Amino acid sequence: MNKLFKAFLIVCVVLLSAQISNSQDLKTFNNANFQKVLLSGMSNTFAGNIKHSYDVLNYKLQLNVYDCFKSPFPKSFSAYELITLRVDSVINSIKLNAINNSLFVDSVRLLNYSLLNISHSSNILSVVLNRYYNPGEIVDLEIYYRHKNIYDSAFHVNNGLVYTDCEHQGARKWFPCWDKPSDKATTDITVKVPSNVLLGSNGLLRDSIRSGDTIYYHWVSRDPMSTYLITIAGSTDYNLEIRYWPKLSNPLDSIPIRYYPKPGETYTNVRDSMNILVDFYSSRFGEYPFEKIGFASSDMQANGCMENQTLITMVPGTWVLWGAGHEFSHHWFGDLITCGTWADVWLNEGFATYCEALWYEHLLGVNEYKNAMDLKAQSYFTGNNGRPIYNPEWIDNEPPNLWTLLYYPLMYAKGSCVLYMLRNVLGDSVFFDVIHSYVTDTNFTFKNAVTDDFTAKINQVTGQDYSWFINEWVKQPNHPVYQNNVFFINLGGGNWRVNFVAKQIQLNTPFHKMPVEIKVHFTDSTDTLLNVFNNTNNQSFTFDFNKQPDSLKFDPDDKIILKQGTTTIGITMISDVIPERFSLSQNYPNPFNPVTKIKFSIPKSSQVKIVIFDLLGKEIETIVDQQLNPGEYENDFDGSRLSSGVYFYMLIADDITETKKMLMIK
Repeated sequence: MNKLFKAFLIVCVVLLSAQISNSQDLKTFNNANFQKVLLSGMSNTFAGNIKHSYDVLNYKLQLNVYDCFKSPFPKSFSAYELITLRVDSVINSIKLNAINNSLFVDSVRLLNYSLLNISHSSNILSVVLNRYYNPGEIVDLEIYYRHKNIYDSAFHVNNGLVYTDCEHQGARKWFPCWDKPSDKATTDITVKVPSNVLLGSNGLLRDSIRSGDTIYYHWVSRDPMSTYLITIAGSTDYNLEIRYWPKLSNPLDSIPIRYYPKPGETYTNVRDSMNILVDFYSSRFGEYPFEKIGFASSDMQANGCMENQTLITMVPGTWVLWGAGHEFSHHWFGDLITCGTWADVWLNEGFATYCEALWYEHLLGVNEYKNAMDLKAQSYFTGNNGRPIYNPEWIDNEPPNLWTLLYYPLMYAKGSCVLYMLRNVLGDSVFFDVIHSYVTDTNFTFKNAVTDDFTAKINQVTGQDYSWFINEWVKQPNHPVYQNNVFFINLGGGNWRVNFVAKQIQLNTPFHKMPVEIKVHFTDSTDTLLNVFNNTNNQSFTFDFNKQPDSLKFDPDDKIILKQGTTTIGITMISDVIPERFSLSQNYPNPFNPVTKIKFSIPKSSQVKIVIFDLLGKEIETIVDQQLNPGEYENDFDGSRLSSGVYFYMLIADDITETKKMLMIK
């Protein structure tokens, strides 16, 4: 579409919507026609390429929930729905998600036409159309339905509080819809409530009409959203405070921030820091993209806080900075760009969890950022269930339940740690360039993205292929377990060689290649930081120095935050003078507690083992097992895990064995 013509259409839409907003006839108000014009050139195009026979453009809902606010607070309500959709392939029927236990459908018709044949079973509402429709045609489908008086974990009623909580398959429990994250639509929601109720929803409040003891709230969202992000929240106890955020791009223009706390609820920390938070995220990710910011209290029936587009619902006690930092960041990661399939939900939750740490870093400094990430890593290690973050089964099939989908140690904790490590790999500047480019890419904004889209964005910005990183950390399960070895070799003349061998021993996931840092400390109290790229297992790196090293630390700043294992200082070649024979010296000190040195000599290149035994001849530990060049060697043995007593150590090389006795005293 020509850009100037499209701009002209948008201006017309804005002017038309301003005129219609004053309409008092809620039943006849229909913004679907101009939504069709605006959205007819928009399609959900992303790497996942999800195909469907139609694309919903707008959901218009008229809900009579008046009685839900009155004792005995029933959960039943009646509703009218107008679904405007564009046909994407030749069809003569429509299937919608509609849970049978929750919804009863009275009738379905084409707008201003006669009734259509329907069937409602197995949680699917099937509608037979009056003819075949071709791609590009617009269908307006009217549905009259009722919500049953049951608790279904999506439509909540509790003593004057009514709200919805719909991730991941909840929308189909309170209105018929095509309930997939890849299908986004605008909304037009009118709700009938008692006059003492304050009620919020997505988008902007077009009008609130009072008639006797009744108010009709009319909310319209210009921005398309996935069905699970559509919401209402109303209460007889809500307070309402409205503040404004001046846009960074134009401080004379501002975004309303609407707070709906309940009496006695402390929300001042969130309220007073909100403008700082919006500024920070806008500077990092791109300016806040929606027309309103909203927060509303829910209750403990909810599964947790929920990032509904422009109206976040907060469980009591979560009006805190980290909660706001997480949920509000979803307006970029989850709302503006929504996961294309449920296999890609880490693009929502992993990103939002990482944003908590970014918010801490901005407010409190880098140490608090690292502390926050350490806690997330620990959560992953504690709860790791051996599955990858990315589950390809969920591309076409719905996850079995919410808790399997949103398993915190994987989707939230590990997902956030993946971004932490990506930042370390790319460096700050490039990492935030990647994130900003991803969030502002019009192929994804107000649409969807899948994991491969994010990978492609990394590659595009960096000019390099980082598919390996996403594959090993997101698409493979578990994490690397290192069993590194370090050898210090005396080259003579004050020169020393450090041989570092990077080894992974995990059996439950493939080798993870990564850039790694190595810090070498010397006897003169200096140190040096070395950077290498570990791309094969048992990879050896050699460094020469003109001073004696005494220790080495692998990944000293814990940049590979999802790793386990050890790095062992192995044997040290203290002389390359070729000895006359194999020999094993007495350990020193002896007795020892807990560390002792074991020295041995080999006259030729050999496979050498040093094995520790107890008094009964049981093998305790092999401390050396490798091919060595001729020379004199020394190895530190740490016996801290042993009890006091007599032990033996044996040299095994070629056909030679030699044994010595040592005494451990604690």
